[in-house]
Amino acid sequence: MFGKEKTKGPAQIETVIGANTNLRGDIRSDGGVRVDGVFEGTLQTAGNLIVGEGAKIIADISAHNVSVAGAIKGNISANRVEILSTGRVWGDITVNSFLLDEGGFVRGEIVMQGGEPEPPLIEPPKPSQEILDAEVEQV
Repeated sequence: MFGKEKTKGPAQIETVIGANTNLRGDIRSDGGVRVDGVFEGTLQTAGNLIVGEGAKIIADISAHNVSVAGAIKGNISANRVEILSTGRVWGDITVNSFLLDEGGFVRGEIVMQGGEPEPPLIEPPKPSQEILDAEVEQV
C-alpha cells in the first residue's frame, strides 16, 4: 500500500524495547529483537538480538546472533556472540562463533560447539631406568 513490502526474516528487527522501558516477562520471537532499556525474564528469538549500550538484561537468552554493547546477566546460547567494547556479560555462553572486542568483559564459561574434536589424552613417556640411575648418582 505504501510502497514495497519488506520481507521479514531473522535479520530484520521486529521488536524494540526502548531506552525508557522496563519490561519483565518472557519474549519469544521469530524476528530480530533490540533492547535499549531494562529487561528481566527469558528471551528466545529465531532472529538476532541487539543489546544497546544503555541496556541492562537479566535473562537467559537463546538467539541466532547476539551483539552486546550493554550488560547481560544470564546464560546465552547462540550461533554467534559478539561482545563490543562497552559490552558486559556475566554468565555462560554456548556458541559456534565468538568475538570479544578490546574492552569487552565476560565472566563465565564459553563453550564453543562444533569445530575440532578434543585431542586424546596421552600419558607422557616414563623415563628409562638409566636416566633414573644417573639422576640418583648426581645427588
